[in-house]
This record gives sequence, structure tokens and C-alpha cells, in this order.
Amino acid sequence: LGFIGVGTMGRGHLGSFLGMNDVQVVAVSDVVDDRLENAKKMVDKKYSTPEGKQEYKGLKLYKDFRDLINDKNVDAVVISTPDHWHALICVMASKANKHIYCEKPLTHSIAEGRIIVDEVKRSGVVFQTGSQQRCEFGGKFRLATQIIREGRIGKVKTVRIGVGAPAVACNLETEPIPNGTNWDLWQGPASKREYNKVLCPEGVHGHFPAWRMYWEYAGGGLADMGAHHFDIAQWALNMDHTGPVKITPPANGEKSGLKYTYANGIEMFHGGPSGCTFEGTDATLYVDRGTINCTKEAILKDPITKIDASIMIADNHRKNWLDAIRTKKPTICPAEVGHRSAAICHLGNIGYRIGKPLDWDPVKEKFTNSDDANKLLFREYRGPWKI
Repeated sequence: LGFIGVGTMGRGHLGSFLGMNDVQVVAVSDVVDDRLENAKKMVDKKYSTPEGKQEYKGLKLYKDFRDLINDKNVDAVVISTPDHWHALICVMASKANKHIYCEKPLTHSIAEGRIIVDEVKRSGVVFQTGSQQRCEFGGKFRLATQIIREGRIGKVKTVRIGVGAPAVACNLETEPIPNGTNWDLWQGPASKREYNKVLCPEGVHGHFPAWRMYWEYAGGGLADMGAHHFDIAQWALNMDHTGPVKITPPANGEKSGLKYTYANGIEMFHGGPSGCTFEGTDATLYVDRGTINCTKEAILKDPITKIDASIMIADNHRKNWLDAIRTKKPTICPAEVGHRSAAICHLGNIGYRIGKPLDWDPVKEKFTNSDDANKLLFREYRGPWKI
């Protein structure tokens, strides 16, 4: 395995994969030297133990992810960079025939998602989007999906997804670039701006940096946790391969309350309790990472009887990816699904920015009533980066 990005999230993935006996970490890449050295300490410590890798020959450290992708000893990559980098790295890795685990949200724009899907289909590499709620957290989200698919709460009329606000423009002040940080490479295809530690913290850190709040690099809280919870909504509604047909932002200019309307009449709102709320004709079900409850308790107690074979059962998201590489079976969150879930977040951000009702064609992936909205389907890359 090779790891591209070993900040807080990447370091977590690194620790988890180091605990697996059927893979070996052989390379890491990051734009901050201290993080590379910290990753090396983690890997050396793990593999130097009696139960470590007897064939371990040291860890390769790359300051440029392209060198890691070109490393013939790397079979698969784990991508944990800021969102604005995901698509470019995924495409390069796929073209190099590396299997891919990419953090959510999968992309920075809707057009990027379709590019990834098409490229992965061409190459045949095994792809997993990091939407681990489908596997983990005690199976709560899978249970909610099974209950809803079985029709226990009746016909779903309304869904409420409680996540953060849409992205805002980055207006941070200029600060000195720390030694050992390649700030230009961190920015990559994003528009050029001066360094600020809010975006790329110095050295090894234990928090999730706030680049995720800014339009230039990500999709705000709407996309950060939205990539998880909207993903579950689409899974539960059995609409993994489609999307809404209308996006209606709040008339008062608020940054919550945007409505997605699907062709079948279901309305999904950005806003509500933190998590996923499904309002059916017979009951309301709520699920988050810590709990699942229903207005009719018996619905949760009765065993699932109508097994939906399309609901994959897996308890470890990373292992599901590794198993798929070996068996050539589908992953629980392949590129198409990751793209569609990210697209919901991007549609919301675009809706808030345009401020008018938008008609969306989920097949052609185009707006049918707004040229201005269509201009936001792709973010122009800063040269020399191209996809």
C-alpha cells in the first residue's frame, strides 16, 4: 500500500492498515516533511516487532505523490488529501493501475465525479469511497436502510439531513510558510493564494483542518458530513445511481433549509437534527453514529425478514476494499456511488450560491434552467494541472 496524505485522516488510515496482517505499507507521500517522518516512525515501529513484516525493507518517503504513483512496488493507494486534490490523484492512480481507496467527499465538483467513474470503469481498478457509515458504527445505518427498504415506516415522504453550512469564500490572512512545507503543491489545481495554517497546519497535528469549510478547496460542512449522511439517505431510498430533479434554496437567503425533490416525489431537506431523519406515512426513523430510534419501537425490535440482496453486508470498510481487490467483487461504495453522494452536496452548494430554484437532469448531469449553475459543475484548474 501507498498513502497519499498522512495528516489526521491519513494517519488514522495508516494505523488501521498497519494492524492488518495481509497488507504491507511500502510508501507514503505528503507535502509536509514532519508528517513523512512521523509516518516512517509509525511504520518502522510496527514492522520491527516480532509479529511485524519479516520482509520489511524500509518505507519510501515521497514529497510528490506522482513519484509514489509511479512506484512499481505500490499495488494500491489510500488518498487522504484535501478535496480539491481527489479527482486528479484518483485519475492518475487509475491510469497507473493502482487500486484506490479515496476519502469522501469523492470530488470537488460534479464533473470531476463523472471523470473518475469513467476512468475507473476503463482501467478496472477496485475503488472504494471512504463512506464508512455503510459498514461500521454497529451496523446502525445498514439496519435503518433495511427497515426503510422493507417499508416498515410506510412510504417515505420526507428526509432531513442535519449537517453543517455550505462552503464560504476563503479570506484568511497571509502567514509565513513553515520550513518543510510545500505550499505550492498543497494548493495544486486550486486558485493561488498565500499560506495560512488554518488550511495546512504546521507539522503533525491532531485536528481536522478547516480547509474543508472553504469553497476553493471543499464544500463546507454541507459536503464534509453531508458526504456521509446524504450517502445513507440515497442508500436507504435505493437511489444510489441517480439524484434529485429539483433544488430549491430557502427564499430568505438562510444557509439551511435547501430542498431536494426527487422524481418520485420524495423531498429531502438540508437541515434538522444532526444525522438522518426519515419521515414515512406510518412512522419516523432517526439514525446517527450513536443511535437509531423510531416513533414506533416495535419496528426496531422485529427481525428483518425481507432480505434485500442489493444491501451489501460488511463490517469493516477498509477490509471490504481489500477483499474486493482479491475477489474482484464490488465494493460497498464504488466510484459511481461515491460520485452520486458527493453530487448531492455539490448541488446543495450550487443551489445556495445561485439562490434560485434549479431543475436538474440526473441522467445528463446538467441543469436545464440555469447557465450560471452549469458553469459551477467544474472548477477551473490552476496551471499546469489538467485532468
